Amino acid sequence: MKSKLIALTLFLSLFLTSCDAVDDLLSFTISNQASITIQSTSPINLPTEIVTPDVTTNSSSEFKNNKTEAGLVKDVKLKSLKLSITNPDGKTFAFLKSIHLYISTTDSDEIELAYQDNINSTSNTLDLISTDARLDQYIKADKYKLRTKVTLKETLTQDVTVKADMNFRVTADPF
Repeated sequence: MKSKLIALTLFLSLFLTSCDAVDDLLSFTISNQASITIQSTSPINLPTEIVTPDVTTNSSSEFKNNKTEAGLVKDVKLKSLKLSITNPDGKTFAFLKSIHLYISTTDSDEIELAYQDNINSTSNTLDLISTDARLDQYIKADKYKLRTKVTLKETLTQDVTVKADMNFRVTADPF
């Protein structure tokens, strides 16, 4: 009886480990970028909304390059979202109190993508906290919209341009 229990435990652990290994083999990353301009006229301590131009996805070609198609994609999650100040030179995120990014398409409701509150950064790069939202319908679309809500903690003397580098982990079914 004891040997059957040990065998069952080994079988289950091997099975669960192999499922993760298969998911890793069927997973790949899609990267997109967007530019966000924070206006110097934004008020301090009040949330300000910024709508970016549509972000065109390259998902169809990425699916093809990874030998899959949109119909086989079963899970898409945000792996990382890194912000970098591109203009003006030498500017840091010290002016920013909080930032929240939302994603939507014409066919899908808006959901929160990533955020960071209580920012105390003296760097010109900032990693946001990814939500655990499923993003399949957004990444499968030809394009999506990003809306950014920022709260400033100091006055800006000029507009600040921020580049958002997004990496999405895509997992597809084998057939």
